[in-house]
Amino acid sequence: MPVKKTATSSTNIVKAKKISTRAITDDAESIERLKRMLHFDVKLRGKETVLIGTDEVGRGCLAGPVVAAAVILPPIKNGSKLAKALVELNDSKQLTSEKRESLAEIIHANASCAIAESSVEEIENINILRASLLAMLRAITELRTGYKSELVEYIVAVDGNRKIHDLDIQQITVIEGDAHSASIAAASVIAKVYRDRLMKELAPQFPHYLWESNKGYASKKHRDAITEHGITEWHRRTFLRSILNQQLTLELD
Repeated sequence: MPVKKTATSSTNIVKAKKISTRAITDDAESIERLKRMLHFDVKLRGKETVLIGTDEVGRGCLAGPVVAAAVILPPIKNGSKLAKALVELNDSKQLTSEKRESLAEIIHANASCAIAESSVEEIENINILRASLLAMLRAITELRTGYKSELVEYIVAVDGNRKIHDLDIQQITVIEGDAHSASIAAASVIAKVYRDRLMKELAPQFPHYLWESNKGYASKKHRDAITEHGITEWHRRTFLRSILNQQLTLELD
């Protein structure tokens, strides 16, 4: 006797087919995106140059340092094992935390990486833009110090539209670079994973601010906690003028 298909089983089959088609589509899009990003880097570096991609994270936060990473990816052929492992590489903001963690592990294992910070005090003293560029400079300097290659010529791909001060090698700014360059995207992922872990580690010391979830960004709960409990040594005072002024007004009233 033939098995009668119920409405439920039929629905499940249709859903499964849709999911499978979507997965194939997403995979194809990811493969093409990575190809474009790798090709972008090849055009930037040429044949005799080592390309360093650099990016920062935490620029818009209310608390914590700004963190930069610099990355030198090895040559990656389309369809290779490494290309398949990095197929989801993208701007770190477009990835889930789980995907960032996985990609960071692969990048650390196969590329040359360096991470550097600019402290809250430096952000306050020289402003966030200069502190971000300083963190990038530190990461690049550390990376070059530890990188061994017969090639002596470097070129740096910098995310954004501002060049890094006091950098003695050629650099190219790339607006939305983490969506165009594989090296910049890799740096974005490395810096984001490092900074997120740092804020999670700090969170238990300052539980009111929920840094384990907001990572120091200006979520409503974070801002409300600042209004109620004040600030810590990890908060950027210049970023908090409006909140602190409101708090002072409430206290005076």
